[in-house]
Amino acid sequence: MMPAPPAVLVFAATDPSGGAGLQADLLTLSSMGCHPLSVVTGITVQDTTGVEDIFPVDAEWVVDQARCILEDVPVAVFKLGVLGSVEAIAAIAEIVSDYPEIPLVLDPVLTSGRGDELASEEMLEALRDLILPQTSLVTPNIMELLRLAYDDMTEEDLADYAKAAQHLLSGGCEFVLVTGTHAPSLQVVNTLYGREGLIRADRWDRLPASYHGSGCTLSSAIAAGLAQGLAMPEAVAEAQEYTWQTLKDGYRLGMGQIIPDRMFWARDEPHDDVH
Repeated sequence: MMPAPPAVLVFAATDPSGGAGLQADLLTLSSMGCHPLSVVTGITVQDTTGVEDIFPVDAEWVVDQARCILEDVPVAVFKLGVLGSVEAIAAIAEIVSDYPEIPLVLDPVLTSGRGDELASEEMLEALRDLILPQTSLVTPNIMELLRLAYDDMTEEDLADYAKAAQHLLSGGCEFVLVTGTHAPSLQVVNTLYGREGLIRADRWDRLPASYHGSGCTLSSAIAAGLAQGLAMPEAVAEAQEYTWQTLKDGYRLGMGQIIPDRMFWARDEPHDDVH
């Protein structure tokens, strides 16, 4: 019998298109050699163009799903995406507090790629107060970073991403990876901060398409690297390279955004150019 791969427990909402959410997490973790475990926090109505509706799973069901699997399977890393409700956030915070030795990667999905709201102000406050202090790494884009860091933003705040990242670090998390996909720059710059300051900044060619699930892919890939024993800077570097390749080889599945090809390495032939 072969030894089991490291297991990563994902708390996330479903995506019927398979582009983002729980399905994206499962594909990414499997592709990177981990065994994905899942707790469903919400059921969405969505396609590749955007989210139409979300039905949060009752917090007690979230707890029962998680406790059941945690009593059976050793977990290497927790990965959090859309959490569904304030009650679910509070329940998940209590669960992960019982396992302080397990790294926790938070992808703070506040809106869909189209801009559909997925987190209320109350949920945002619960993330700040209950989840961030237990987080090993949070992976916001620029808009998520600013919303997480500040209740009210000044013009100075909007221009100082490093200050916003340090604000999150002062709230208790260990690392912040700010993704630069929303910045008006020729290249995408992803910047990793720790409590001692800037750790690394990686530049990537900006691809021409709009993608469904790129943030889920990156955060899950980092969780996979941590589960495989990499230190945080190395896990972040490897995950960025993997994610960029999934985007470069992405494909159009429906009428909306491009789907990252998380299994690009298993294809016999490269995909056609992205439309």
